[in-house]
Amino acid sequence: MQSPTSRRSFYPFRVMAAIAALGALPFSVAGHAQTAAPKPGANGPFFPMWHGFARNAQHSAEAPAASQPFSRIKWQTPVDLNPQYSYSELLIHYGSPITTENDTVIVPVKTGATDGFQIEAHSNTDGSLLYTLATDYSLPPHNWTPSYGPSLHYDDLYYPGAGGTVYRRTRASAAKGTVTQYAFYGMSNYQANPSAYNSSVYVCTPITVDRAGNLYFGFVVTGSNPLNLTGGLARISSTGVGSYVTAAAATGDSGVDHVQYNSAPALSQDESIVYAAFTNGGYGYLVGLNSSTLATVYPSTQLTNPVPLEDPLTGYDSYVIDDSTASPSVGPDGDVYFGVLENPFPYNHDRGWLLHFDKTLSTKKTPGAFGWDYTAAFVPKTADPSYKGKSRYLIACKYNNYIGFGDGMDKIAILDPKATMTDPITGGTIMNEVMTMLGQTANPAGGVDEWCINSMAVDPFTKSVLANSEDGKLYRWDLTTNTFSEVMTLTSGLGEAYTPTVVGGDGTVYAINNAILFAIGK
Repeated sequence: MQSPTSRRSFYPFRVMAAIAALGALPFSVAGHAQTAAPKPGANGPFFPMWHGFARNAQHSAEAPAASQPFSRIKWQTPVDLNPQYSYSELLIHYGSPITTENDTVIVPVKTGATDGFQIEAHSNTDGSLLYTLATDYSLPPHNWTPSYGPSLHYDDLYYPGAGGTVYRRTRASAAKGTVTQYAFYGMSNYQANPSAYNSSVYVCTPITVDRAGNLYFGFVVTGSNPLNLTGGLARISSTGVGSYVTAAAATGDSGVDHVQYNSAPALSQDESIVYAAFTNGGYGYLVGLNSSTLATVYPSTQLTNPVPLEDPLTGYDSYVIDDSTASPSVGPDGDVYFGVLENPFPYNHDRGWLLHFDKTLSTKKTPGAFGWDYTAAFVPKTADPSYKGKSRYLIACKYNNYIGFGDGMDKIAILDPKATMTDPITGGTIMNEVMTMLGQTANPAGGVDEWCINSMAVDPFTKSVLANSEDGKLYRWDLTTNTFSEVMTLTSGLGEAYTPTVVGGDGTVYAINNAILFAIGK
């Protein structure tokens, strides 16, 4: 087992190096239905599903069922068959497990040292292997290893393939199904010269699926190809018809060329708008597009007066970088949240900001104090009986304060998006901290071990939040008592990039630590 301590001195400077490599930026002055229990069906019980990253197209990360108690590790399986450690770190973003209508667990697995992925389907009860799907997907050029993100629509599994294509596997819950390949720019074009597209066009985000079965994902283009494609946002309809918009056309900025790596598009509550973060690897934009036509809708001035995402305190262009896994998320009231890195870096201790907008992206609201590599999860106000504020929901957020720049007192937090406080680090106005919890394991380099999460699972049934830590433990944060009511040791700890926590349809909790997926329950 690798030591968890080395990251405390290494990680912040790795991010600093990535920022330095970008050069100076131009400084700007200026649901899927939630279901509590399996439903009976003709072929047995049907469980509420965890469809993809942060569960649904809004990225609410809300548990579909009451999470089981942390009685034991029920089973475990590798998510990386050849993990590559760097300075005792595991600098890779692992894709989210997903669970099907019969609670089969779909696991994206890295197979090679630097590339190669397969899909594995496991029984939720004992982890036995149901089937394996080979993929021809290859990663785009990168720094930290990007995530590989499949998604589900009912019992259809969608997963990235070579050349920017996507595969559909029917009967995801069964041992056998039919596989079909789709290209957003047309299968006839792909088949005419697959090698040209395979070497230049790459899916670079998890796939997001709406309730009707339409797919959305970002892609990046690294070289010439027969159609002269450039990077952008793709859509494949439920009938297999592809379309796309380039990053430059979506933002009105020819200097922007892809959707941020790892950043899964999000859909508005009525699914008429798809939100995506476009970038050149340095600065970028959050844009709302018509989910059918991919025409830019929000902000309304985007194409006539494109303004990059701004640091809320300095007004400079925020960093929107491909080492992040921050994805847009849409609150129950339609507000939109997205995490960026601060500029100038690292005046906010490498915490970045959780930007907050109304649904039109034209009204900037109070930000959260941490956001650079995190996707906001939503907590119903009823999950915190002590809350007496005005918001109908709260936000569960990672709240690290990295030892390289801060005091190492790494926390997780429940934030109120409608109340404010003064940030003790920057002096800026931020979302009010309703409650926070400090990491539990002292780190020899200072402070406590970090929270290695990019999405926490929120369980309104037990009024708790489930979070994974670099100390190798999974924690249940009981919001009624503000305590860690349950702790499950998974490994002895490891410095690693961030991973999601998932709750299956039967309440089993899934967490990734040291390249292993653990199933925890009773």
